[in-house]
Amino acid sequence: MKKLIELLTELCSIDGVSGDEGRVAEYIRDTLSPAGIEVRVDRLGNAAVFRQGKDHSVTRMIDAHMDEVGFIVTSVTSEGYLKLAPVGGFDSRIVPGKKIRVRGKKGVIPGVVGICPVHLSKGSDKAVKVPELFADIGARSADEAKKYVSPGCFAAFDTAPSLFGNGYFKSKAIDDRIGCAVMLRHLLSGIELSHDTVFSFSTREEVGGAGVKGACFSADPAQALILEGTTAADIPGVSGDKRVCLQNGGVVINIKDSAIYNAEMTEKLRALATENKIPWQSKRIISGGTNAKSIIPSRAGIACAGLSVPARYIHAPSSTAALADCEAMLRLSALWLEN
Repeated sequence: MKKLIELLTELCSIDGVSGDEGRVAEYIRDTLSPAGIEVRVDRLGNAAVFRQGKDHSVTRMIDAHMDEVGFIVTSVTSEGYLKLAPVGGFDSRIVPGKKIRVRGKKGVIPGVVGICPVHLSKGSDKAVKVPELFADIGARSADEAKKYVSPGCFAAFDTAPSLFGNGYFKSKAIDDRIGCAVMLRHLLSGIELSHDTVFSFSTREEVGGAGVKGACFSADPAQALILEGTTAADIPGVSGDKRVCLQNGGVVINIKDSAIYNAEMTEKLRALATENKIPWQSKRIISGGTNAKSIIPSRAGIACAGLSVPARYIHAPSSTAALADCEAMLRLSALWLEN
């Protein structure tokens, strides 16, 4: 059976910008099918697995989103450059000069996000504005570029995942392939579930959470646990509460972000972590958002809790996670599923 880090590495190698998550869902299906586990994909692209538990009186859900931030091509210039619009939220300062992969008409097209040379920039002009983003794919004209790419094609950062340093992992899309990897690990391990459970690999979280709304309507769970990546700002120049949470500080048990989490479920997770000596922490300031904002008001209302892995440089071409925090999420989510 694949280890958590193997699953995470393979998942982060796949491009799945919001609205284009099909390859991630295909990997999930291909990984689970040899174990005889059926994966259903709905009209919104959500991949779901239903597993029976000891108690059939209610259904629970565990959710992680498949999508990542990236770009969509909006037009092709007369010179053959691709004009880009962001998909999901990221800081435009991190983008210029970065390698990307464009999902073109005939396959993957390598490119680089362009930038005006520093010698021609003045003062504030050095900060690229989002509407000015463009990609260079090596085409010499619009006609040449249009043979391979058209408006509506998606593009993702071109980053190879890898281990580095003392117990760290770096890659694009750690948010939220770590949650997907944890769920796959649970399914492959044959974990014994306390209740009937839907494992939801959802779409479009980075653009508002439309995917999980459909998944919740189908599953109609009484409770849901979200697995996520969240902002860690434990870096030079940031101090105190502004550090949000700390890598190697344990799994984050969420209190509030774009939604308020169920107090009873949150306290239960804290108790499970403490009793089983699993390191955990709370975020020091409110930041970010998760699928909770879409799950909680679904149907007649769903009680929701959340666990997150601290990720430095989140929504960047390369973000990082501590393996110890990933293992803490794996252990605590397993206890929630079993109890």
